[in-house]
Amino acid sequence: MERDVYGEALYDFHVLGDLKNPLLLHSSYGDIEEMPIEVFFRDETDFPELEHIALALCDGHVLDVGAGVGSHALYLQDKGFKVDALEISEAACSIMKQRGVQHIIREDFFSLKTGSYDTLLFLMNGVGLAGTIAGLRELLRHSKKLLSEKGQLLFDSSNISYLYEEYRIPKPEHYFGEIRFQYEYKGNLGKPFQWLYIDQQKLIKIAHEEGWVVQILFEDDNDQYLVRMEPRKG
Repeated sequence: MERDVYGEALYDFHVLGDLKNPLLLHSSYGDIEEMPIEVFFRDETDFPELEHIALALCDGHVLDVGAGVGSHALYLQDKGFKVDALEISEAACSIMKQRGVQHIIREDFFSLKTGSYDTLLFLMNGVGLAGTIAGLRELLRHSKKLLSEKGQLLFDSSNISYLYEEYRIPKPEHYFGEIRFQYEYKGNLGKPFQWLYIDQQKLIKIAHEEGWVVQILFEDDNDQYLVRMEPRKG
């Protein structure tokens, strides 16, 4: 049984309000960074501009994918939206319930078979769960099955090519935004996982090939950008 060390850290923070032990994130580009757990527990006063824009564009029945401990779901719920919070971590789902999130689905995104959502929301680089370029194509195809006729995708991602210059390492043979991560907490390592960061040009090319209309809505100074997409009609 794989340990959910990410969930353990979230739960300790929720119960204790602080962490004596840091949550560490190992990466395939050679870095080990400390993850600030409080970022998952933000409220609207701490949301960056990009997230405020995305939340303002949510429409109808929303699926908050990778909902974490429910910060965005709670915000939308308070605004009167019908929102389903999708999260695979059992500990995170437990925390969401304690925090008042009403509709929680403990499931992997790709395991959801049907839906009629007006908005699929992937914030904090939530589409990264695709893992690879091939996975992104699968995510876009699967998303079409879950959307209503007027449905949209809202998500952010970023161009991380600068990391290879910063760490002075050669770009890999596979797409440079395909990263392997592994969490560590209290000396325990979680299951390694793939995560995807995609640059705008590559995203637009793939989206068009998969039959989506793309709007880049916002860009910040850190190569992070916000996207709205909807299936191309006809």
